Amino acid sequence: MITAPFEYHAPRTVPEAVKLLGELGEDAKLLAGGHSLLPMMKLRFAEPSHLIDLGRIDSLRGISQADGEIHIGAMTSENEIVNSKLLAEKLPLLVEGASLIADPQVRNKGTIGGDISHGDPGNDHPALMLALDASFVLTGPKGQRVVKADGYFLGLYSTLLEPGEILTQIRIPVPPAGTGTSYQKLKRKTGDYATAASAVVLQMKGDVVGQVRIGLTNVAATALRASAAEKALIGKPINDASLNEAARLAMSICEPMPDLRGDADYKTAMCGEMTRRALQIAHQRATRK
Repeated sequence: MITAPFEYHAPRTVPEAVKLLGELGEDAKLLAGGHSLLPMMKLRFAEPSHLIDLGRIDSLRGISQADGEIHIGAMTSENEIVNSKLLAEKLPLLVEGASLIADPQVRNKGTIGGDISHGDPGNDHPALMLALDASFVLTGPKGQRVVKADGYFLGLYSTLLEPGEILTQIRIPVPPAGTGTSYQKLKRKTGDYATAASAVVLQMKGDVVGQVRIGLTNVAATALRASAAEKALIGKPINDASLNEAARLAMSICEPMPDLRGDADYKTAMCGEMTRRALQIAHQRATRK
């Protein structure tokens, strides 16, 4: 279908984009990669009168390290993440996760900020951000504020991003040496959303778990942090008993919607399996370093 008529705006700076967003109000939508918004517009599920394209704002791109953190501009593409040597060294989980998003054509245009801002439970970055203890820089008419990923995702297509604000940067602390990570994603075919997926960041303390964070994809109305499973693993070795208990606790918070990828019981079971696999692989990676 053809979209409803709209006016196109292409600001060159973040302040210009924020000003436009404030002036145009609810009739305006931000355009990042466009993979979610444009199909909705073609189906007339969304009919904004104005599109504000962030693609020409150079300051919203780039990957750098500062003060023990990795800083990623919100308009950085998935392919730029996949091909980043800095991320491969410091945040391999992010590279692993981004490489499983859709296909190369989508990853060439899709952006990390667009993925996060959309609030789709099927998107991969929200769970990765929960596991990596990320923070988001939100820029609006009152300036900047920094919010944690844990608590940012409120529900289906709902986040802490307020009207007039733009997600401009993602900040992720560099995990200490010896950290093991894994993102295990079950999907039907290349390019599909996850049936269920689990992101794990694991630090061992000798033979037992010192710290662990677990993020879950597409098993509820928003990405979930499996806090009870994390707590159950602290101080325990990684073995069949601890893995089974962590998988059980991860499954206990799942409330997936049935669809063509499976019914609720199947998706919940696969969440447990993906969590088990992610923990096993993260443990192997942590202990071989």
